[in-house]
Amino acid sequence: MQILLGVFLHFLGGFASGSFYIPYKNVKGWAWESYWIIGGLFSWLIVPPLAAYLTIPGFAAIISGTNMNILLVTYCMGLLWGIGGLNYGLGVRFLGMSLGNSVILGYCSAFGALVPSIYYNFVPTPGKISFYDMMSHEGGRLVLFGVVVCLTGIAICGRAGILKEKELSEEKKKESVKEFKLVKGLIIATISGILSSSFNFGIEAGKPMAEAAVAQGFNPLFQNNVTFVVILWGGLTTNVIWCAILNFKNKTFGDYTKKDTPLLKNYLFSALAGTTWFLQFFFYGMGESKMGNGASSWILHMSFIILVANMWGIFLKEWVGVSTKTRVTITVGICTILASVIIVGYGNSIG
Repeated sequence: MQILLGVFLHFLGGFASGSFYIPYKNVKGWAWESYWIIGGLFSWLIVPPLAAYLTIPGFAAIISGTNMNILLVTYCMGLLWGIGGLNYGLGVRFLGMSLGNSVILGYCSAFGALVPSIYYNFVPTPGKISFYDMMSHEGGRLVLFGVVVCLTGIAICGRAGILKEKELSEEKKKESVKEFKLVKGLIIATISGILSSSFNFGIEAGKPMAEAAVAQGFNPLFQNNVTFVVILWGGLTTNVIWCAILNFKNKTFGDYTKKDTPLLKNYLFSALAGTTWFLQFFFYGMGESKMGNGASSWILHMSFIILVANMWGIFLKEWVGVSTKTRVTITVGICTILASVIIVGYGNSIG
């Protein structure tokens, strides 16, 4: 029952992540860097400590009492993730919800699910599952097989994107994704996917803070909320610096007070996007605490995001005008990813 609850919580997190970019489409008259950083202030600075305060009131004392090396490594993982997050926004901007998320999260799934277990193979840590442990048990082997199935589904989704690129005229591409740029988007998506997996490493590095929250009697379901605060400080740092550079370069500092734009709506939609984004990790932390396996939790989270993002891509008519072959290809890719979710969930349930 705990495993099923964990899967459901990961679905909620995946739905939030796969949907958060939608409110940004309602922002009018602002440059990308302007609405991205306003949303980011809610994602990384305002909502995380609020969530931590509501669920772990003593989170500030836990952070201040944590070894500086642990805080530094957790923060640095957030810095790297922040670079990946920046490129995520650009990747979706140039590739669309469907293809952008599939490519980015494909890399993120593989690196985020497997690297921690490989690390624990060389640095044994009590309570942590190493790659050897996973290979030595049927459930672990199923989880790894699920990772392979997930990557296969992502490759199929990527193939659908390539077919779309070949079939649509420039005019149609602009209609489905306003700034569609395949090569540039794929390069950015690759960088984003690899660096974004650092968030999972940050969760692992910051585990002593989560364990301290449990030891102090706080609900284990919310233990990761204290770790998120530190990771997201790193993400905030990289995003604020880069967006400020873009504001200066593009002379868009005036967006925030631009009178010929719907300012209130722009701020509200950006805030909604940022808050929705954070909810993915709020629910991820709850799901991970129920499942107890970093690899399976990460792959489930990524898979659900891909599924939801592709559904939004279909709803937003990103695949209108393509051939039946291309639509079948993207459908097969989505179904393959769904199969990986079932495999990973079952593998985790049998230990």
